[in-house]
Amino acid sequence: MNRLLRLLVTACVCFALAFSSAAQPSAAAGGAPSPTLPGTAVLRLAAGAQIGQLEAALRQLGASGLEQKFPRALPPSQERPGSVELRGIYQFRYAAGLPLGKVRQQLLSTGLVSYVEPLYQRAPLYQPNDPLADSTIANQAATQYYLQKTQTYRGWDLDRGDSTVVIGITDTGTRFTHQDLRGQIKLNYADPVDGIDNDNDGYVDNFRGWDTADRDNDPSVGPPYGGHGVLVAGCAVARPDNGKGLAGVGFNCRYLPLKIYPSTAAGSFGGYEAIVYAADHGCKVINVSWGGTGGKSQYEQDVINYAALNRDAVVVVAAGNANAELDFYPASYDNVISVAGVSPTDRQVLTYSYRVTLSAPGDFILTTSADHDSAYVAVGGSSFACPIVAAAAGLVRHRFPQLTAAQVAAVLRRTTDDIYAVPGNTTIAGRLGSGRLNVRRALSLGPNQQAVRIRAQRLSRPRLLPTDTARLTLTAENLLLPVQGLTLTVTSLTPELTVTSGPTTLGSLATGGTALAPVQLRVAAGTPINTRGVLRCRFTAAGGYQDDQYVTVALNPDYVVLTANDLHLTVTSRGNLGYDGTNNEIGASITYRNSPLLLSEGGLLVATGPTRVMDRLRSAPLYTTDYDFFTRQAIRMVPLTTAHQQASGTFQDSLPSLSRGRTLGVRVRQRALAYAAPAADRDYAIVEYTVRNASADTLRPLHAGLFMDWDLPAEAARNVAAWDSTRLLGYVANAAQPTAASLYAGVRLLRPDTRAVASYYALNNNAGSTAPVYFGDGFSSAEKFLTLSNRARQRTAGGSFGADVSHVVGAALGRLAPGDSVVIAFAVLAAPSLPQLQAAADAAQIRYLQVLPTRAAAAPLAWQVYPNPTTGRLRVVLPTTSPARRVELLDALGRTAGSWAVPAASNDLDLSSVAPGVYSLRLTSVGGAEVRRVVVQR
Repeated sequence: MNRLLRLLVTACVCFALAFSSAAQPSAAAGGAPSPTLPGTAVLRLAAGAQIGQLEAALRQLGASGLEQKFPRALPPSQERPGSVELRGIYQFRYAAGLPLGKVRQQLLSTGLVSYVEPLYQRAPLYQPNDPLADSTIANQAATQYYLQKTQTYRGWDLDRGDSTVVIGITDTGTRFTHQDLRGQIKLNYADPVDGIDNDNDGYVDNFRGWDTADRDNDPSVGPPYGGHGVLVAGCAVARPDNGKGLAGVGFNCRYLPLKIYPSTAAGSFGGYEAIVYAADHGCKVINVSWGGTGGKSQYEQDVINYAALNRDAVVVVAAGNANAELDFYPASYDNVISVAGVSPTDRQVLTYSYRVTLSAPGDFILTTSADHDSAYVAVGGSSFACPIVAAAAGLVRHRFPQLTAAQVAAVLRRTTDDIYAVPGNTTIAGRLGSGRLNVRRALSLGPNQQAVRIRAQRLSRPRLLPTDTARLTLTAENLLLPVQGLTLTVTSLTPELTVTSGPTTLGSLATGGTALAPVQLRVAAGTPINTRGVLRCRFTAAGGYQDDQYVTVALNPDYVVLTANDLHLTVTSRGNLGYDGTNNEIGASITYRNSPLLLSEGGLLVATGPTRVMDRLRSAPLYTTDYDFFTRQAIRMVPLTTAHQQASGTFQDSLPSLSRGRTLGVRVRQRALAYAAPAADRDYAIVEYTVRNASADTLRPLHAGLFMDWDLPAEAARNVAAWDSTRLLGYVANAAQPTAASLYAGVRLLRPDTRAVASYYALNNNAGSTAPVYFGDGFSSAEKFLTLSNRARQRTAGGSFGADVSHVVGAALGRLAPGDSVVIAFAVLAAPSLPQLQAAADAAQIRYLQVLPTRAAAAPLAWQVYPNPTTGRLRVVLPTTSPARRVELLDALGRTAGSWAVPAASNDLDLSSVAPGVYSLRLTSVGGAEVRRVVVQR
């Protein structure tokens, strides 16, 4: 048969490419994130929540189109640990003008949902061949070399599968009439095409598969990705022994075609819906030859868990085509077989990762083509390594029907051929999985081997920062033969992460047995931001058993959280508060006394006009974000000075000469400070920005401020915003909140520069299109500048009933010459009442004056004031060489209560006309300024 196939295939092979590289953004771009479906999101109900409650919360957001994703899903079972509940997952559309982060924040604050996520649009992982390599391709593509490479011919001597094993091909559809695919489809005779849902499964006439993208019963191949699904199906199930074309690795196994890409305007990507469909319709193996970088999703992981755990399906996923070390999704999720593609010589040519399970041939793969009924083509990519492994999984499932999906994966992984001695692979040990697929060994050895894997991991800390120590608890599970004398040794492969504990003795584990292994970790000082720590977990046991698995942990994320007092504030490296830009997966928002998350979006705005506004906030057009600031020095905690916690960092935008005049050319040094005592300091944190003009032109007029989109509980859609002009304090409260459980939050402008004029703008986020600021089409630069230059003319928002509100607190800072700098600072506050919020704002002003100067004085002044407290007379003693000129007495609100010239070394000040209270006495000289706290008593 091998010789006959070779002759037939040689005669009919064609090398026409199925796609252009431009049509494959996720594959070609490598690290480019996958796109999402605009205006649409998915959520999961929290345990105990009712759909009626959720509908009320969605109405407040103006959401529509609520749809239960998987109403017929199998419920979780205690007999299947880790199985999930998919019946609580819903898809919905949200109102124009709302960023997804805002929607997520408001719904999470209700306590009714466990997550809210975008719907990622994953692309097929196809890598076209270079036409210039035709001569090379011809040498490889004349035969199915991968059958011999993986010892599939010898494997067929042991098992050839049968029609009871169905492989779900979730892809671009199929060509029903292809000579090597017709007859290989698993037909649903329980639901013939008659317009009736005869089998009562919720799908009408799903006789030969389903189109989950266009929601119809025609999974025929179609645009935009053409015949990718035909290529994939041929690798797995091309019909053997028919005297035509070639033979799929699965031999007698059947396939279920599921089209996941829309061919109509009303359709949308249906990849995860197809996985659930395949699992619910008896597919013992599911092939996933698509995915993308970025956008890790709990919803997607839930779908994978449902298929693998609830339904016991083997989910086989392509690892990507970027020729780099990357995490692709869904290949990097738990409970999948992640397949890397290798060359005919077993060399790495595509994506590799510590998340890869095993490798398979993925270059010059001869398979069926959608061009016509007898077309074949040689293609390359992990898309085609994946169905080779999926078909092998089908053969293992048929030969060993007693095995679970996890055990099938263990059999395939433990029977591979080692390929790390191949030149080019030696430097990436562990990142091509256990080796290259060997079908014969998998079918001959089957479960007669040992395989222990880490099933779960839990860290004792939410974030691992420099100098942190933490405990990582690993759960090990024995999948195959019982083991004795089992030991786990964990080694760090990342220099910034150290394992401080020794090997763990796990003893004996029966099949299905589990054991816990605690591992102590330490993060090095100076660990760079966003470092990925890699741990090698090596199992050894009696009889020579050895097996490696890799665990990754995130180190030093690119933000800090001030936690010294009752207000916990996230500060990022690029000028945002709460979260990193509009991505509220990075950051911890703002909380107060263990409250729900209070801020959905916040950050610094710096501008000189309606077309020159720098920020990292939502933008226009809708669903876009400005990314003007980038990190120069990452935000990090610094040694304590005057605060209990202090963080510092630097960011900037581009020079105008590099952006055709669209940017400002500012460099910003940020400080963030929090205080644990006294009690008045526990309700705020201070953020200070020193803005320096790095351009060659004077910036005029310069404005700066904070945009803050608050979502206070219990109803974020019933908040009100207002302005306290006496304190330069913008605050937000909930109009419907009972007084006994109220919460206030806000921002106070601290010590504006003498040139500055305060500005405030309260915003109703759902205002109509006639409003000066309309979020329905985004947040444009002109609208942002309006909020900064308003001078507090828009003082309230929300009315008497409340609304979804935000506000901008800022100042006009005048001119800024090249090389000069100006300081603007704010207190971010929260409190259970307005008087307490105002008291915290006053305390922040006093505290900030005490930490001045923001620039070190050229000649520090050694001076004294006494008696302190005083009943009216205060003596100021200066050095005889003091260059001081005058002192100023400031009250708790920062207002001047008195001012005196101090020309002599000893000066007496008369404070008898000053009301009792706490004041700040500021001494100003040419070298800077110093402040002393003064208490006036009567």
